[in-house]
Amino acid sequence: MIKYSLILLVGLLSIACGSSSSDNYTPKPKGYPRFDLPTPSYTLLEPTHPYQFEYNKIARILPDTFARSEPDWIFINYPAYHASVQLTYKPVKNDVNRLRAMLEDAYKLAARHNIKAYSIEQRKLKLTSGLEASIIDLSGEVPSQVQFVTTDSTTHFLRGALYFNTATENDSLRPVIEYIRKDMLHLLNTLKWRQ
Repeated sequence: MIKYSLILLVGLLSIACGSSSSDNYTPKPKGYPRFDLPTPSYTLLEPTHPYQFEYNKIARILPDTFARSEPDWIFINYPAYHASVQLTYKPVKNDVNRLRAMLEDAYKLAARHNIKAYSIEQRKLKLTSGLEASIIDLSGEVPSQVQFVTTDSTTHFLRGALYFNTATENDSLRPVIEYIRKDMLHLLNTLKWRQ
């Protein structure tokens, strides 16, 4: 019995180690994760903040719980993509120096990405409300790929920044970044200040 078991074992090993179709193996190219991105459908933000806008129904509105957050700071969270748009709101209080400091701070936050960004593109966008927004697109392995700043220059200031809570490389996330970027533009074009 032991003799037959030994012969069977040697036979199986020779078959397993012999030539097979694995000799013709070629490595597969690196793949990217697949994202099923639904057609956007928008809903209006509840009127609990000094601003109101339409956001994608697949997102959730969450309060910003960071230690230094202020009452009207929120996250537009995309749980399926491990992404959030952080909105930070500040009242301008008709103070030119205060507004200048907030704008400088917003641009400093974007400039911090210079270390890892291989491209930073900023452009002005005329919104349907007549206001302007500054859109900043960052390329490279940066923590925030899209940011915006908008203000009415006397009363309201709003900054938005897209963040991902994942280690996936930005090239792989490109379809999701573009999808949420369009949502951010929709937010800006439906933005209304509340008094």
